[in-house]
Amino acid sequence: MQSIKEIYKIGYGPSSSHTIGPVRAATFFQERNPNCKKFRIILYGSLAATGVGHHTDLALIKALHPNEAEIIWKPEESLPLHPNGLIFEALNSENNVSDTWEVYSIGGGDLKDIDGIINNRKIYQITNLTDIMAYCTREGKTFWEYVEDSEGPEIWNFLANVWDIMKDTIARGLENEGVLPGEIHLPRKASNYYTKALNSHGAIQNQGLLFAFALAVSEENASGGKIAIAPTCGSSGVLPAILFYLKREEYITDIKILRALATAGLIGNIVKFNASISGAEVG
Repeated sequence: MQSIKEIYKIGYGPSSSHTIGPVRAATFFQERNPNCKKFRIILYGSLAATGVGHHTDLALIKALHPNEAEIIWKPEESLPLHPNGLIFEALNSENNVSDTWEVYSIGGGDLKDIDGIINNRKIYQITNLTDIMAYCTREGKTFWEYVEDSEGPEIWNFLANVWDIMKDTIARGLENEGVLPGEIHLPRKASNYYTKALNSHGAIQNQGLLFAFALAVSEENASGGKIAIAPTCGSSGVLPAILFYLKREEYITDIKILRALATAGLIGNIVKFNASISGAEVG
């Protein structure tokens, strides 16, 4: 299995496959062509058909700024390996193509090209929960200790940054008001639900706070804000809301929060490896 860093990607919403993945691809291609001033990106199939609604073009233009980015939509055509295909072209000063890359956004922010999945280095030798539980029982270890053994101690700095992003996203979502991007002009509600929860008591308050925290992240994601996917943009509000509630209301320490993130990342990794987290594949 891959590192749990591939479960907790940092990026901008609203979609793992339509913004996180394409922006990662744009970043990789730009790094491969550091002297290029203009790029052409051709979107195919499902990615092109629903890309406008997900602001894929705006995300790509933002990612490649200050370089020029030309976006071409081809929803009627599909590339062979996946519905969410795109081709990057680097253009030289004479507007001729100097480099090209066919790549696919396969869900959860992951990318694949003709050589396979990008950043697919094997970190975990055991890949199913039954065997991991047996190993931890035999060695007297917890799940988070198994993560540390596999990833190295540097995983804690990474998870600390993920936790900071999650907290920042909730804070922004609770403060921001107005309407979300899109034709239906859906109003933001997290701030109002948060206020109502604070004025309630007992179980109603607890449930209201959890709901407000999760909705805050979801609304930030819908508006293209910075989030930590967990493990997708669509599900990005659940885990931060639970952990933020436990931190604030139950006084759980940051160390235990990071251990919980490690444990949740491991479980998500098992699901991703043995099944899928991609809505395009199993949604």
